[in-house]
Amino acid sequence: MKKTWLAFISVVVISFIVLIGVGVEVYQTQPPIPEKVIIKGTGEIVYTKEDIQIGQNVWESIGGMEVGSIWGHGSYVAPDWTADWIHKEAVFMLDTWAKEYNMPYSELDVEKKAALKARLIQDIRTNTFDETTKTISISPERLKAINENIKHYTKIFSEGKEEYAIQRGALTDTKKLSQLNAFLFWTSWAASTNRPHEDYTYTSNWPHEPLIDNNITDSSIIWSGLSIVLLLLFIGILTYYYLLNHEKGDLLTKPESDPLENMQLLPSQKAVLKYFLIICFLIALQVILGILTVHYTVEGQSFFGFELSQYLPYSITRTWHTQLAVFWIAATWLATGLFLAPMISGKEIKHHILGINFLFIALLVIVLGSMFGEWLGVHQFLDLTTNFFFGHQGYEYMDLGRFWQILLGVGLVLWVFMVSQHILFAIRKNDNSKSLLIILLISVMAIGMFFFSGLMYGENSSLPVINYWRWWLVHLWVEGFFEVFATVVIAYIFSQLKIISAKTAGRVSVASATIFLAGGILGTLHHLYFSGTPVKAIALGATFSALEVVPLTLMGFEIRENWSHLKSTPWMQKYKWPIFFFIAVAFWNFLGAGVFGFIINPPIALYYIQGLNTTAVHAHTALFGVYGMLGMGFILICLRFYSDRVWEESKLKKAFWALNIGLIAMVVLSLLPIGIIQAYTSITKGYSFARESELLYSPTIQTLKWMRMIGDIIFSVGIFYFCWFTVSETIYNLKRKNI
Repeated sequence: MKKTWLAFISVVVISFIVLIGVGVEVYQTQPPIPEKVIIKGTGEIVYTKEDIQIGQNVWESIGGMEVGSIWGHGSYVAPDWTADWIHKEAVFMLDTWAKEYNMPYSELDVEKKAALKARLIQDIRTNTFDETTKTISISPERLKAINENIKHYTKIFSEGKEEYAIQRGALTDTKKLSQLNAFLFWTSWAASTNRPHEDYTYTSNWPHEPLIDNNITDSSIIWSGLSIVLLLLFIGILTYYYLLNHEKGDLLTKPESDPLENMQLLPSQKAVLKYFLIICFLIALQVILGILTVHYTVEGQSFFGFELSQYLPYSITRTWHTQLAVFWIAATWLATGLFLAPMISGKEIKHHILGINFLFIALLVIVLGSMFGEWLGVHQFLDLTTNFFFGHQGYEYMDLGRFWQILLGVGLVLWVFMVSQHILFAIRKNDNSKSLLIILLISVMAIGMFFFSGLMYGENSSLPVINYWRWWLVHLWVEGFFEVFATVVIAYIFSQLKIISAKTAGRVSVASATIFLAGGILGTLHHLYFSGTPVKAIALGATFSALEVVPLTLMGFEIRENWSHLKSTPWMQKYKWPIFFFIAVAFWNFLGAGVFGFIINPPIALYYIQGLNTTAVHAHTALFGVYGMLGMGFILICLRFYSDRVWEESKLKKAFWALNIGLIAMVVLSLLPIGIIQAYTSITKGYSFARESELLYSPTIQTLKWMRMIGDIIFSVGIFYFCWFTVSETIYNLKRKNI
């Protein structure tokens, strides 16, 4: 066991040293924000640093990543503004120069096209940032293209555009519109201008834009190939290790009856029940908002003819849809921790009911307060600083204002304190479950600690810095330490049911955590390939994101293990449906996180398909398929411990199969085919074409969008039955006197 712990500690320490080292380089080598953007020859000022920074705040206030994307990060309906700006700027300049030949650029012969393209590349890709004066100089010809783009984007954001699901009057303040355009220019400048002394841009030549020779770099190709080799190598090593060691656990004589059948629940555990009611409400609300959000992709601003966008624009429905997913899943896991804590210690701790009730109220305040603040922010009722603290921060999965973030952090600290008290009490018993409890304690403390990574940037921090810390939260907090927490909780539950020994559960949990984090911590960097970060991010991200997939290839063994647990003794049928949901987690971990995740993880893939519907495939199948199903399994296992009656299984059966079949149909009939069409377009024509309305509103794509209704309806039926069962079972237990 000492070797296992040594491996765990080594992996965590070394990985974070490297991750922080890359972060330091991100700060040092990020694209510069100039003091001024000036015109060559005249020195006339086009933009100032303040214009660009405030423009970023304006972009955040209208929804940020929920209205199109920047550098590939964000929503899918509107264009990627960086790619769109670059393409429009390039086309305008080429057509302007082509007037010398009295014909459009597209009609010129190959030789003339090549000459004008070479002039364009020289103009746009040459880095004119002056380190001494901190200025960027642009040509008069480029200024004309910029002014044309300003007219185009000003019209879109002020008058709205149905195809982009941008509502009328999204932004009408002329000064803010000018500053927004300054920020969009800067993001395109960084993505189209070579780094000093290099032949690739600050974003490693992303996006793919043939007109300026923005093509995939050699390093992206090399590291993509190496990542696949490493994937195959470590799959073989891990499979050999698993087959060699998986039967070495302590043998147990399976009990003839449920060891927890007569477990006496404590008052604080009953106090957790009300969480399940609010979680069901959040799940249902998230699904409704998802229906509205996806409908905007076919009608733009309306819901079956009613112009809903003036009240609930796409940027708000999508914000709430993604944010509620994080809220209800996290609330489920936190409630599970609060429920299991007294079971771990075997005692009631003073004032814990008060803490549970306080956290419940805080959850309601944070959810409702942040949603209302985001609505106010997007509708421009808040000034920019107030918006940052109470409105819409503009970053996917981190949209809530900083005040609500801090309040949520305080709640997590209280949760860590409450749960840790119980775990520490149990650790002091020094029995066979000690290792299992220590890794559980580490995961609980990490959940509380790593949430605060989302507070490491400020209102005026640069985009590369914000993205770096954002993925600490989204990836490390959710995909890293929540994953460890989930693994340990399931192992603990099975050990309490005497299906596996506590000693074996501890050893397996520490080993699993080591394997997850070996790829998971540095795998964070695969989100940052093209975000103004150094090439080192591509090398490390490609390598270690491949390692993330390795343990997921063994999910078939996990499914078999769970199935064998279910069939091991007759009384285990009592836990049939929680185990079925855990089996679904293993399936979606392999398919959603593993297969669909690896499709977009290598640099050569992500270069072309970042921010396309292939990303949505991974997001839905991993976020709901893995973490959502796991949260539902946790709810059911807690309710099973509460309940003294035989469950009416028909609702759960309908819920389980409708959720899984609906999710598969959603992907196969709509999201994946659209993503494949977009990917082909991005590879063959350029990234901007894959995101434009001409493609996304073509008859084929529109048909595929409507086809999604089949999966969505089936999935919604599953949500209905799950919530119906959970609410009725929770209310029954709340009414019981002898729980």
